[in-house]
Amino acid sequence: MEEYSDKVKDHYMNPRNTGVIENASGEGTVGNPVCGDIMTIYIDVDENEVLTDVKFSTFGCGAAIATSSMITEMAVGMTVDEAYNITRNDVAEELDGLPPIKMHCSNLAADALQAAIDNYRYRKENGEI
Repeated sequence: MEEYSDKVKDHYMNPRNTGVIENASGEGTVGNPVCGDIMTIYIDVDENEVLTDVKFSTFGCGAAIATSSMITEMAVGMTVDEAYNITRNDVAEELDGLPPIKMHCSNLAADALQAAIDNYRYRKENGEI
């Protein structure tokens, strides 16, 4: 069995920022067909391009829930550009590491955040928000 850090266990047992943001500025959903994890990230962005709220909904393993929770905490208060540059390794490091077999979970969290930001940029560019 993989050994998880205390931070991973804490974010799994007490996930932060769960739920849906109604009328979100952006929304991104990604999944991994191999393991079955599905993750949606919702973002609210203010007029200064700062993420004021980030929430998630995840169906998946404990590591997927922990990485979703962690990335929401990392991204709040960042600009859209800063948040877009959060990598899977950044998420894993913030959680004090993940077992190698679970690194794809942090990849999903970074991908979902980037998808939400891409969605926000598309909507803004097209006058939807």
